[in-house]
Amino acid sequence: MDINAKYKASVFSSLFSTPEALRELYSAIEGVDLPPDTPIDINTLSDVLFMDQVNDVSFTIDNRLLVVAEHQSTINQNMPLRLLMYIGRVYEKIINRKKLYQKNLEKIPEPEFIVLYNGKAPYPDHKVLKLSDAFKNVYGLRTDNPGIRFALELDVQVYNINKGHNPGLIERSRTLSGYSDFVAKVREYEKNLPLEEAMKGAIEYCLDHDILKGFFETHSTEVFNMLITEWNTEEAIAANREEAWEEGWEKGQEKGRKKGLEEGREEGIQHILKLIEQGLSVEEIKRRLDKASGSLSDL
Repeated sequence: MDINAKYKASVFSSLFSTPEALRELYSAIEGVDLPPDTPIDINTLSDVLFMDQVNDVSFTIDNRLLVVAEHQSTINQNMPLRLLMYIGRVYEKIINRKKLYQKNLEKIPEPEFIVLYNGKAPYPDHKVLKLSDAFKNVYGLRTDNPGIRFALELDVQVYNINKGHNPGLIERSRTLSGYSDFVAKVREYEKNLPLEEAMKGAIEYCLDHDILKGFFETHSTEVFNMLITEWNTEEAIAANREEAWEEGWEKGQEKGRKKGLEEGREEGIQHILKLIEQGLSVEEIKRRLDKASGSLSDL
């Protein structure tokens, strides 16, 4: 199943699609109070090539700060690298390329990277993912002390917005609070109802309790369809990972017998986990395992 091809829209992106909502969101995250006349320019990329990487929202504040905000139900350790690739495309979009060749320094908005997490797996209230964690060890290749200063770094601020996490942050944004309440209500109903019924029940609850009421009244059918797509996508990703684990485990055991069962199991597990974290499909993982010769470390 091509998960990315099925992913058409995001409720989060729809909620935070106006300057007013983005101003409110950033103020809540940073604990500041942006004046209502602070200019907000949305510059989210719509290129389909990036639909499988980052497709929520990016915007500039007063043309001085460039914010890339992403909502995720699963945490991907490659987010810093993905955002690095994304931010270059955004700068290409908002900066006149000719100015790069002028003598004077061209001032650009400072970037800030934010991920809002509301998945089911436990996660701390706040965590920082760093691009440098992905760098390979270069010890012995240069004379300076590695690790003291990186020539390139990118920090991603991850906030857990599930009910009960970061209450101060969430309460500062009525939209974010409503979204958190809605997701919690869907999961509560889903324990005893099919997904579609749980969605409908959660929307009715929100309408009755003035939670994102205007949003649901205006876009109820569209929102319902988007939600079903998002939830099914999340489940498909989880299923793909489980299937990939089972397939990879069998391959790992088979190759492990050639050099010692225990060693092969450990090696197989580590490499399979890396492939799963990269978001590869079951078919691609199987292809790589089949192609590898002698040891899983060849992957």
